[in-house]
Amino acid sequence: MNTKLTLRLDEDLIEFAKAYAAETGKPLSQLVADLFRLLREGQQTDEQSLPPRVRSLKGALKGSSLDETDYHRHLEQKYL
Repeated sequence: MNTKLTLRLDEDLIEFAKAYAAETGKPLSQLVADLFRLLREGQQTDEQSLPPRVRSLKGALKGSSLDETDYHRHLEQKYL
């Protein structure tokens, strides 16, 4: 069910939005709805936006007692 929503925006932003809607051939309300859908999907798929290699490593150190100090110590040993 579609419900009416009133937005209060700067005039120049409204004019830009109307021009953009006209260029794309979409109603302004559709552009606003698309934006909110993207925001909602971005929150749900944040992990999917990670590169595959990073995604595969996510959580690998869960439960580990390592911290930033351990990382600094590792770098010192490696490069000094």
